[in-house]
Amino acid sequence: MKLKVLFALVFAGFFGVLAGCATPSVITLKDGRQIQTTDTPKLDADAGFYRFQQLDGKDSSINKDDVLTIKEL
Repeated sequence: MKLKVLFALVFAGFFGVLAGCATPSVITLKDGRQIQTTDTPKLDADAGFYRFQQLDGKDSSINKDDVLTIKEL
């Protein structure tokens, strides 16, 4: 019985840590629009684009010159 409880606690802790890794963000564009993301956008310096995943799960990218700010929620 103790093994089941221990396993459940370790399992719950593992998923709690994973949930804490995601950092939702808001990208504010120079034209005033805002885009919410599931995680912090990553800059592809070679291409000049920020790559991110929108709340609906779609992978997207936006030109870094169009971005005014990126803030974590």
